[in-house]
Order: sequence, then C-alpha cells, then structure tokens
Amino acid sequence: MALAVRVLYCGAGYKPKYLQLKEKLEHEFPGCLDICGEGTPQVTGFFEVTVAGKLVHSKKRGDGYVDTESKFRKLVTAIKAALAQCQ
Repeated sequence: MALAVRVLYCGAGYKPKYLQLKEKLEHEFPGCLDICGEGTPQVTGFFEVTVAGKLVHSKKRGDGYVDTESKFRKLVTAIKAALAQCQ
C-alpha cells in the first residue's frame, strides 16, 4: 500500500511547483507514494504538504515553497518516518 502525500496549492500559478515536487518525491521513493495535488479555485497562497494525514510543510506558516534541499530533506524525513510506522 502506498503512503498518501497530499499537496494543496494555490491554483493561481503554483501547479508547476507542485509537479516539480511530485517528480522529486517519486524519484526519491519510487512506487511507495500516492501523491495527489489539489489546486484551490481562488488565489490563496497555499502550498501545504500533508504526509499520512499530518501537515509537514506550510507556506502559510512560514515554510515557503519546497525550494531548497533542506526543505526537501525535511519532507523526506517525514515520509521515511511515516513509512516506518506502516511496516
């Protein structure tokens, strides 16, 4: 069973950032994740990443985009921890 990763993003232009993150995560965890993205219908500024139901990254709370290696590694750590709990 694949681990659920959800990304809620501002539908007014953040889709490319979501697709880039999805590609990186799929490369890091091939076949292990069920990654789903949802663009908001209005301008929200959201870029929220939830792993197994837990919010682990929030642009609105000051995390910004997942645009650095350290921010990406934070997600990888959260995903590894969630995968370990599933086994």
